[in-house]
Amino acid sequence: MAPAAVVTSSEPVSTTVDKLPLSNGHDAKSQYQELDASKLTYTFTTNPRPVPDEESACAGTETICTDHMITASWDIVTGWSTPELRPYGPLSLMPTASVLHYATECFEGLKAYRGYDGKLRLFRPDCNARRMLLSSTRISLPAFDPRELERLILALMAVDGPRWLPRDRKGSFLYLRPTLIGTQPQLGVQAPRQALLFITASFMPRMDAPPGGMRLHTSPEDMVRAWVGGFGYAKVGANYGPSLLATQEARKRGFGQVLWLYGPEGYCTEAGASNFFVIWRTPASEGGRLQLVTAPLDDKLILDGVTRRSVLQLARERLAEELDVVERRYTIGEVLKASREGRLIESFAAGTAYFVCPVSAIHHRGEDIEIPMIKGEGGQYTSKLKNWMRDIMYGNEQHEWGVVVEEREQ
Repeated sequence: MAPAAVVTSSEPVSTTVDKLPLSNGHDAKSQYQELDASKLTYTFTTNPRPVPDEESACAGTETICTDHMITASWDIVTGWSTPELRPYGPLSLMPTASVLHYATECFEGLKAYRGYDGKLRLFRPDCNARRMLLSSTRISLPAFDPRELERLILALMAVDGPRWLPRDRKGSFLYLRPTLIGTQPQLGVQAPRQALLFITASFMPRMDAPPGGMRLHTSPEDMVRAWVGGFGYAKVGANYGPSLLATQEARKRGFGQVLWLYGPEGYCTEAGASNFFVIWRTPASEGGRLQLVTAPLDDKLILDGVTRRSVLQLARERLAEELDVVERRYTIGEVLKASREGRLIESFAAGTAYFVCPVSAIHHRGEDIEIPMIKGEGGQYTSKLKNWMRDIMYGNEQHEWGVVVEEREQ
């Protein structure tokens, strides 16, 4: 029997998610099968690999994954196959598979944490599962019940979590990557009629605290990360590959990531693949109120990050008397003006990989913006939000966002 999953809030990632079909257009009386985690089968490895320490696991050029993965195939006529937990290993694809030619793929990223209380947790996996449904349908891949995906993720961690995140490694984590790809072996620009879902767990370097904070270089004038009417709000591979050239150029100049601007106005959108935030004080003529500002979701330019939404919720709940939370379009010009007038207080990027990462500098068209830091750890609000999130993830604070995994006996 598959391990039971604790399902958290059904709060939607986007209002459009609730309108997406889960039946893939098939009549209920047909033989079409929906994704069903309760049918998960188990084929355990007979050759478990040694579990490396975190440092050596992240030192090479290959991502080190755990002993098992979960797979489930899909066909437009028959629907979803029985999902299987099986030994981690290569996938078999025809050279003409849709994903290899037309970028028909999407993925998610989330982490499993070994808490300081000894328990194994996921952080808001329901949000990741619902967002993957949105991404899948945006790229013309099959729909599914996101609760079933969440249960499969928990099942993989129930098996591999105890050995790969042992109780004596409190404060450690694994990175989970659910992925859905089009596998139909036929050339031609069309929606895939076959697909494959797979879920892996791996080590990932700790990336949330570069020495001195993250340094950003604004995007070149001839490049954009996403555009209105595009797919910046979906987590698809096509969002990332084209951004690498600008990132390489920024790093050659001594910067860690690109601050992506949009339009002739220079609207601030994302920092690398993370959501971007500033904390500033409004001009005295506008009340001198402290604000936490980030780009909005309504134009679909940016990803609805799980870390982003959590930061905003915590700020609204716990910092309401100190600052206003504002989601709106704002420009790099406004950031420059706030810096020149001494009103720019803090800045940070937020995402699964970089977590809550303080930003210390931004370079824009020959002008440098220096952002205050407290002992290299970011400002007081950045630190507060980061610590509150970490406490939930690692069990120092009992919170509904921390979903405990029911670990299988080894």
